[in-house]
Amino acid sequence: MKIPHLKKKSEIKTCHNISWEDDYSWIHQSDILEVLKDSKKLNPEVRKYLEEENSYTDFHLSDTKTIQKKLFDEIKGRIKLDDESLPFKDFDYEYWSKTTAKGNYSIKLRKKIGTNDIEEIWNGDEEKEKLKVEYFGVGDLEVSFNDKYLGYSLDTKGSEYYTIYIRDINTKKLVTEKIEETSGGITFSLDDQYVFYSKLDENHRPRKIYRHKLGTRVSKDQLIFEEKSEAFTVGIGLSSDDKYFFINSSDHNTSEQYYFDVNEKDPKPKLIKKRQRGILYSVNSWDGKFYNHTNENAEDFKIDISDTLKKPDWKTFITSKDEVLIGGLTFLKNWIIRSETSDALDKLFVKNITTGIEEELIFSDETVYVPGASLMQRDKDTDEIYISYSSPKTQSRVYSYNLSTKEKKLVKEQEIPSGHNPEDYIVERVDCKSYDGRLVPLTITRHKNTKLDGSAKLLLYGYGSYGSSMNPSFSTTRLSLINRDIIWVTAHIRGGMERGMKWWKEGKLLNKKNTFEDYIASAKYLIENKYTSKNKIIGMGGSAGGLLMGAVVNQAPGLFLGIIMAVPFVDSLTTNLDHSLPLTVGEFDEFGNAKDKKDHFDYIYSYAPYNNIKKMDYPHMLITTSLSDNRVLFDEPAKFTAKLREYKTDNNLLLLKTEMNAGHGGKSGRDGAIEEIALDYAFALKIAGKI
Repeated sequence: MKIPHLKKKSEIKTCHNISWEDDYSWIHQSDILEVLKDSKKLNPEVRKYLEEENSYTDFHLSDTKTIQKKLFDEIKGRIKLDDESLPFKDFDYEYWSKTTAKGNYSIKLRKKIGTNDIEEIWNGDEEKEKLKVEYFGVGDLEVSFNDKYLGYSLDTKGSEYYTIYIRDINTKKLVTEKIEETSGGITFSLDDQYVFYSKLDENHRPRKIYRHKLGTRVSKDQLIFEEKSEAFTVGIGLSSDDKYFFINSSDHNTSEQYYFDVNEKDPKPKLIKKRQRGILYSVNSWDGKFYNHTNENAEDFKIDISDTLKKPDWKTFITSKDEVLIGGLTFLKNWIIRSETSDALDKLFVKNITTGIEEELIFSDETVYVPGASLMQRDKDTDEIYISYSSPKTQSRVYSYNLSTKEKKLVKEQEIPSGHNPEDYIVERVDCKSYDGRLVPLTITRHKNTKLDGSAKLLLYGYGSYGSSMNPSFSTTRLSLINRDIIWVTAHIRGGMERGMKWWKEGKLLNKKNTFEDYIASAKYLIENKYTSKNKIIGMGGSAGGLLMGAVVNQAPGLFLGIIMAVPFVDSLTTNLDHSLPLTVGEFDEFGNAKDKKDHFDYIYSYAPYNNIKKMDYPHMLITTSLSDNRVLFDEPAKFTAKLREYKTDNNLLLLKTEMNAGHGGKSGRDGAIEEIALDYAFALKIAGKI
């Protein structure tokens, strides 16, 4: 089949007296945010190219159709399709959700306490059918405090422009005007007369908080708060004791918080603490006291306590620890639950408020697992909570747990209908030395029959940005590769917070290359220790993890058999220079500001995947993107693919797949998500010679 060709239209770009040529920049439309809302506005020539690439991908993966179907059935066969969540007891009702074998979206149910009458208040599949849309993204689903109204927000393009609807649960009729172009979050006032929401600006940034009175026109909505900085975005939430609304304004590196009483008739948010570059803080209130989770004078966070916010006198409540990330607090009348993260592993602690004694909750004798704790009810006067854990080999188990008596009872275990035996798998946690001596945790999961003689293929997953830690949780999907003797390794590289804030700082801004070096060091470690061999590693990452993939494949292509990149951030220099794009300004503290700072420009230019494509052999590559993605525009992977076609000197596969009706998270619905995973895995099995 003819290789797709994107026309070259040379443009010379200049910044800081440095010039470079970009032959494909013309595909970026000046009205790109309008294209995200309405794909009909896409340049027909660009649409034709994307469709040709899709046809080319379909042609070269035509021999995987059978295995794609098999993988789809396998993955779906590990999901209990008719399933129900555990109930959460509100004041008058218990609420829970369920899924069905036929449906793709969840159903929300409730039952009045003391009765057996189950009421269906939301059915995602029916709502999608009513709207006759292909993409159906649910942002928020909230019930008002009087249990009368259901608030929901929908994105029907994938572009993350959410429309909010409020309807009467009994009549199913809308009780107010729909609210358009929001970030999706819905917060009811306690008297259920109002909803608070954040409005998106012309650059798709939520910078205004409005209050809407139910039954009135949206044009009359009251502006409660406006963030003036283009780099900051805002959100609103309720305190744990239901006494205050907190407005949080932040970028990735700095935060500022405001509060107002839930009973204020004309809300006037009051500043808690003025923003200070590099300082993150989040205040909550409980039982007449205020708790501040902050990194001020505590790199890996601490928690302070004060009796007032008017003239706070903060005293240490939970002290900081070096390279141990201190998490937030969950409150009950007599207990405080909190988390810590160190060495890419989470721990949970419970403090008895009366005695002051704190103990760690031990969930399992496994060394690598993910613990969890959640409330069973809105009334905080209880000793009962849900605790849960999963590991890379063990499916999720949830227990009801009595904090006082320490009795626990299994109430839900993730059911794998097609069968699963955790003893068939081996999980290891090893530390790999990076180029500068820093130890990178690796979580390795393999089938017990997979040989460790260098013969195995291996999938190396990485992300490494925004302080996002990769939890070693259970995944039913990965088993489809692991059962076929492909070892799955998650590299907990710098840029995440698996070893605290320092781990993040060492992988961002002018330290970003540490992220790539850690990943390459991980690949070499796995080769040296006979988990796999050169040319047998499949790299995988999405979004900022796609930036990682693009950087490492330019730097060390010979290590890899193949690369799978989802919605990859590969034209990072161009995006960083364009301050009108939704995320750019808010990410200056993550990736830098190339336009205004020459050292940032030079550094980003030196690793940006699109700018560093070379005339050389590349491994097999599958690149996926979505037309309505506002976070990483489809421009980036399209340009990257076109330039790779021009430069690469090999005959390996280079495939670009664009979802024409999806956003950053891919297709909507359960089946859509499984189809995308099956495609990725079929590509991996094809290049691994396992079809």
